[in-house]
Amino acid sequence: MVDEYNILIASVGGQGGVTLARILSQAALAQGFNVRVGETLGMAQRGGAVQSHVRIGEAVHGPIIPNGRTSVLLSLEPSESLRTPEYLSQGTRAIVNTAFVHPIPVMLGDEKPHDLDTVISALRRISPEVYTLDAKRIAESVGASGSLNIVVLGAYAALGDTILSEASIKSALAESTPKRFLEQNTRAYEDGFREMRARPSSGSNRTAG
Repeated sequence: MVDEYNILIASVGGQGGVTLARILSQAALAQGFNVRVGETLGMAQRGGAVQSHVRIGEAVHGPIIPNGRTSVLLSLEPSESLRTPEYLSQGTRAIVNTAFVHPIPVMLGDEKPHDLDTVISALRRISPEVYTLDAKRIAESVGASGSLNIVVLGAYAALGDTILSEASIKSALAESTPKRFLEQNTRAYEDGFREMRARPSSGSNRTAG
């Protein structure tokens, strides 16, 4: 029995964070877990901040993760991980896509873009176990540029020591994907899984891709 297991997905609109949350929640339901899903949204248009909370376990009653209780952070955009510190702790594990989606002020030159090393260093001060991968590159390499969320799903499945089985995750992915996109999404998932499994076996500064 699982009392509480929390997955926080940090993304921007258009990256598929909500879809990723749905797949993970379906996988949890298939395993018989109690599940609650919540979202906090920034600007409604494409590019606005989106946080999806997937809460699993018998002691879970509300849809939003309490401060400091995130088990795993999945950040589809690196800067968005900086919006999550109140939810994290030393025990949180994080997977971060390294490809930025710059907001309009940065594209106009009114603000400076974040530096990846600075972002990851800040995150590791809270959650030492951080894994990075270029999910956008991996998705593009299999002809599925819009499936970086599925690459991150594969990386999560390969993380190990999670309560969701790979079988339930793959089944939920198949059920959630239109048939015309299933082959590409399966390849995106498998490449994300493979990249994570190829990560260094020790140390906190872990990078894949």
